[in-house]
Amino acid sequence: MKEYCPIANYGLIGNMHTVALVSKYGSIDYLPFTRFDAPTIFTALLDKDKGGNWQIKPKHPETSFKQLYLPDTGVLVTRFFTPDGMGELTDFMPIRRKNYSCAVVRMLTVIKGSITFQMTFRPRLNYARSEHEVLQEEGALLFRSKGADNTVFRLITDQQVQVQEGDVTAECTLKQGAKASFVIEAVPQEESSFKGQELRYFTETAFQDTVMYWQTWSEQSTYQGRWREMVLRSAITLKMMTSLEFGSTIAAATFGLPEVIGGGRNWDYRFTWIRDAAFTMYAFLRLGFTEEAKHFMQWIMVRCKDMKKGSDLQLMYAVDGEAHLEEQVLDHLEGYRGSGPVRIGNAAFSQFQLDIYGELIDTIYLYNKHGGPITYDFWKDLTIFVDYVADNWHHPDHGIWEVRDEKQEFLYSKVMAWVALDRAIHIATSRSFPAPLEKWLGARNAIYKDVYENFWSEQRQAFVQYRGATVLDAAALVMPLVRMLSPAEPRWQATLKAIEENLVTDSLVYRYSTEHGATDGLGGTEGTFSICSFWYIENLSKSGQIDKARLHFEKMLGYASHLGLYSEEIGLQGELLGNFPQAFTHLALISAAVELNTRLSVKPGGEINPLYT
Repeated sequence: MKEYCPIANYGLIGNMHTVALVSKYGSIDYLPFTRFDAPTIFTALLDKDKGGNWQIKPKHPETSFKQLYLPDTGVLVTRFFTPDGMGELTDFMPIRRKNYSCAVVRMLTVIKGSITFQMTFRPRLNYARSEHEVLQEEGALLFRSKGADNTVFRLITDQQVQVQEGDVTAECTLKQGAKASFVIEAVPQEESSFKGQELRYFTETAFQDTVMYWQTWSEQSTYQGRWREMVLRSAITLKMMTSLEFGSTIAAATFGLPEVIGGGRNWDYRFTWIRDAAFTMYAFLRLGFTEEAKHFMQWIMVRCKDMKKGSDLQLMYAVDGEAHLEEQVLDHLEGYRGSGPVRIGNAAFSQFQLDIYGELIDTIYLYNKHGGPITYDFWKDLTIFVDYVADNWHHPDHGIWEVRDEKQEFLYSKVMAWVALDRAIHIATSRSFPAPLEKWLGARNAIYKDVYENFWSEQRQAFVQYRGATVLDAAALVMPLVRMLSPAEPRWQATLKAIEENLVTDSLVYRYSTEHGATDGLGGTEGTFSICSFWYIENLSKSGQIDKARLHFEKMLGYASHLGLYSEEIGLQGELLGNFPQAFTHLALISAAVELNTRLSVKPGGEINPLYT
């Protein structure tokens, strides 16, 4: 098997239009260009040979590596330690509002000694499906796709380079204090000659502006509690995956990374899930970032204007709101460590998932309360969704885990249907908006009784995954988090105990048993789900088990990458699995940290006053 870099050994850089993954060894192995869901120009992450990459590293074979972010920023530094000296590679993407100005800047410098570096530039355009040509321009190399993707970009550098068969190489020896710079910049389709910025602009002005942007944004955080560095790193990660142009947030930076090595659960997460985006806005609000929630509200308002009935709401969209996300297989790519098939697009966009109404309306409720009042016109659009939930909450769906086999009446979906009605009632009451409150109250009460009586298993002494099931599901952990059940409720305490006995191992939590639960239909095993671990920790905190919650939280922090990043899952050897970084995990970390810090900060006899009241 080919040697692949561990998922945990990548750092994320981005400009809020797209992102790139930079390995601990100085290689950009993943870059959609120039939007999150655009075709890649580097995809070695998913095929080491065919995918293409951009490597900068010392020539000396005895080199050790270390990575870190500049404090409170999205600027990544990779350090090289060789017998000849010490060097640094600084990677970032300048932040601009226009997609066509997308650029990646790589600045190389020697801190001590003298080091010979090698640069290898191997672009493979359109997911490695399109050939390209290289044209010499004044001060730059122009790369132009020969395929239907029409990708055009330029490489600018102050070093001598060699071009051979569409690839570029360079070798340079730098002494202490010396620097070398490399930049790729997208070219507008109408531009035929080099009119880009000078290299100095990128390495000085753009660098300073980017550092200042991130530090200024970070200073807006109102969170000053414990674990601030990890909380802020999660917030910056979520911000990098939030579209500056549209206000929508992608579920993860990547596509195709497997949930188990060699398995087939390899999905494209570069889209805006209503569920994930809603939870992300909740995390932003808890930290004081109200502008992100406001921008997302505007994105949602535009979507709502296109809908005539409640069923028109999809569970996911492209970042620009495009509704059709056809799933394709890139069968020419072998997949990460041979884990195929590699998929782009996502067929789950057409699934019926009842829970999305709850997450969406819950976020609107929180924004209306803590971010800014919603308009009556927007409220009228929302009532279509609330009425739809009141009329259709009893229907089976595909659930939060997007099962691809038979639909069921899932517990989580019922809980979030209750949330949709409950929060809508609160909004209508607090704002005195016209609403059919009697109908909504009746449906909300009916859902509560249905969940309490028909999703409880005497055999398992717990709430189960779906009506009539005996299998447990960690998604039940949201019940106290959304205030449907009190942590002191006996049936909830029994459920938490059952989940601990069957799905929890130390601080790690499986979402359900793949042998017995409703699944995605692919079979096989999977790792523990990190979002479920943070849900579990937050539940321990809410139930008063503060010491236990803190211990497990500290342990979960130990499973993060060297840069504080998480993917979707954690494998049996502690390895990160699934798409990376994943918004779900980082937003759940923020929520658990804020909740736990609040509980730890309360003086004896004091009261808790969290955001979520």
